[in-house]
Amino acid sequence: MLVVDVVGLTPDLLRHMPRAQRVATAGFAAELGTVLPAVTCSVQSTFLTGLLPRDHGIVGNGWYFRDLGEVLLWRQHNALVQGEKLWDVIRRERPGYKVANVCWWYAMGADVDSTVTPRPVYHADGRKSPDCWTWPPELHDRLTDKLGPFPLFTYWGPTAAIPSSRWIVEAARELMPEHDLTLVYVPHLDYDLQRFGPDSEQAVQAARDVDEVLTPLLDDAERTGTTVVLLSEYGITKASRPVDVNRLLRREGLLHVHHNATGELLDPWTSRAFAVADHQVAHVYVKDPADLPRVRALCEGLDGVDQVLDREGQAELGLDHERAGELVLVAEPDAWFTYYYWLDDALAPDFAKAVEIHKKPGYDPAELFLDPEDRLVKARAGLTLVRKKVGLRYSMSVVPLDPAPVSGSHGRLPSRPEDGPVLLCSDPSVKAERIEATDVRDLLARLATGSRP
Repeated sequence: MLVVDVVGLTPDLLRHMPRAQRVATAGFAAELGTVLPAVTCSVQSTFLTGLLPRDHGIVGNGWYFRDLGEVLLWRQHNALVQGEKLWDVIRRERPGYKVANVCWWYAMGADVDSTVTPRPVYHADGRKSPDCWTWPPELHDRLTDKLGPFPLFTYWGPTAAIPSSRWIVEAARELMPEHDLTLVYVPHLDYDLQRFGPDSEQAVQAARDVDEVLTPLLDDAERTGTTVVLLSEYGITKASRPVDVNRLLRREGLLHVHHNATGELLDPWTSRAFAVADHQVAHVYVKDPADLPRVRALCEGLDGVDQVLDREGQAELGLDHERAGELVLVAEPDAWFTYYYWLDDALAPDFAKAVEIHKKPGYDPAELFLDPEDRLVKARAGLTLVRKKVGLRYSMSVVPLDPAPVSGSHGRLPSRPEDGPVLLCSDPSVKAERIEATDVRDLLARLATGSRP
């Protein structure tokens, strides 16, 4: 079985992907439910466990680790995901069932036979080089010898583009013949849909490009009689209104910063309230319960906020886990949350203008752009690459502090099926009109074993 997560795939985009449509022609296409927040880490964890975020614990692409006093996004250890995984369910009936994970999230340490996941090299002198982590270890050299180093700088950032998805697909083609189940994550639709919006010419071209890249993998599966499932985590919708929740909390004296040579830094240890922004959802952590009514009232009055969920509201949507914020904000359909907490761009931390997914205390879609206000940005980026290639330390400060270019986002539950995710399957025996995200694990297990788990 081949399960491909084509992030951002919707019924509208599928119209431009004839090779992907052939999967549904042989089997079926179904509307696919998602979860709140509709973001990669949360939805993938639901697909693989059958649980809501309240039970598997992945309340977003990151959260405030209360025991560490730090906001951390994009962690990679599979132990963070609570619950029984898909491969555990299948192996009860099929011992020795071999699984390959090619870039699905929380891959490191998972009990699968082969793993490939992005993992940069962080050199002692501060440089960062593209690379990947694999299990077994010798798989690293096998893939990089054949495909070249993992193209990290086309996986995310201003130069994010199709080469990273092509590398991932080719790695999957290499591994699929040796495994019973191959999980593949294809990220390309995430890029231009956030840059230009889901109705743009660039979005249509991105769908065509993904279809072209997927074609050899899908042809391999068809030729070998492999069952194919294509699915997506969410749909990206038009959004052009950034919401600065942390700046509001700071102006009200609830969010604190400390200063050092890099600029102003969020101080979660002393802040009474701060938000971890994650696309169209933000977790607001409130230290003192006595502050909750005030913080809630402030957030409810903030332009662009649609819902403010306390623990009771979170419970109704399956998000009431201890990792979640005391309040969870959901943006209006055309809005999204920034992580920005400084009030003067001159005091922004140095990482604000860099691609720094692990330093920023929230998601930053502006990392997909080169700063349009900087006329020399391309020249400086080129000079920085020269410094990198000759082994010198470098800082790639090219990201805009103005989020205005962002034109698409996700995270809310979809308001109509056309904007939501979709599932295609080549096997008509499990046909359904709609499949919930919580049912995906057992559907895949049924395809693998021929029986209901």
